[in-house]
Amino acid sequence: MASKQSEATRRYEAKAGWISRTYKLKRDVVDEFKATCEAVGVSQASQLMAMMEDFIKKNKDDTQ
Repeated sequence: MASKQSEATRRYEAKAGWISRTYKLKRDVVDEFKATCEAVGVSQASQLMAMMEDFIKKNKDDTQ
């Protein structure tokens, strides 16, 4: 049985539009990405989100 906190977290994430995804990536790239994020003091999730948003913005016209 999930804790009340876990249930509350899931409800918040659903309401705020957060989802989890799984990707298969090369270990050496993932390890280096993690180390680089730690070295510059950013979270991996925030950096991935920024890169995805930048990619979408740069390619928006090509997809429509």
